Amino acid sequence: MTVVVHGDPKLLAEATAARLIVRLTDAQAERGVASLVLTGGRIAAQIYAAVHASSARDAVDWSRVDFWWGDERFLPSGDPDRNETQAREAFLAALPVDPGRVHPMPAADGADPAAAAAAYEREVAGAQFDLVLLGVGEDGHVASVFPGHPVGDDPRPVADVHDSPKPPPVRITLTLPTLSTAAEVWLLASGAGKADAVRDAFAAGSSLPAARVHGRDRTLWLVDTDAAQFLRS
Repeated sequence: MTVVVHGDPKLLAEATAARLIVRLTDAQAERGVASLVLTGGRIAAQIYAAVHASSARDAVDWSRVDFWWGDERFLPSGDPDRNETQAREAFLAALPVDPGRVHPMPAADGADPAAAAAAYEREVAGAQFDLVLLGVGEDGHVASVFPGHPVGDDPRPVADVHDSPKPPPVRITLTLPTLSTAAEVWLLASGAGKADAVRDAFAAGSSLPAARVHGRDRTLWLVDTDAAQFLRS
């Protein structure tokens, strides 16, 4: 694992956006396409805005990027609390993406959560993730895998989550084994409220979900100074 500390959230977002553009460009140079798993949250929204503002944005052929989601709140289509809604409004709407390469998790439009998870499992089967972005929660959760929740040991590639400690209680998530199939996993943490989780994730034998997910080639922690305040050099 590598830890990179930036001075403030703005620098963290801008630096991560630059890394993201390079990573996708490199993947396309190697395979012709790239595959990105999106995350939600405030820092993610800042990163997406920084990608738009970057002069290097068009180095990526956005029509040859597959977009996936690490987790989703099981809410109706278009609900503002869905990660899909945030990503479309803040990121995808202004990019020349191929709609057929955008793979949102099913919405709660009359569907059963277990059936929705199974449907996404079928869709994601065989996908090759170049990069997974994961925001780290204040409790050390990633995607919708929460500390102490049974989903942390769920063997399925995609799981329906019930009784989530954060609202809404029903969600869909890629599980830790699936997230860890990615070539690279980047864990994002910003603000003093994440400092305890960042410290605890690096403790020996940590069982936090954030400590249990790893990229096949690289695991990169991208944090700001406040989130890193309890880490030893």
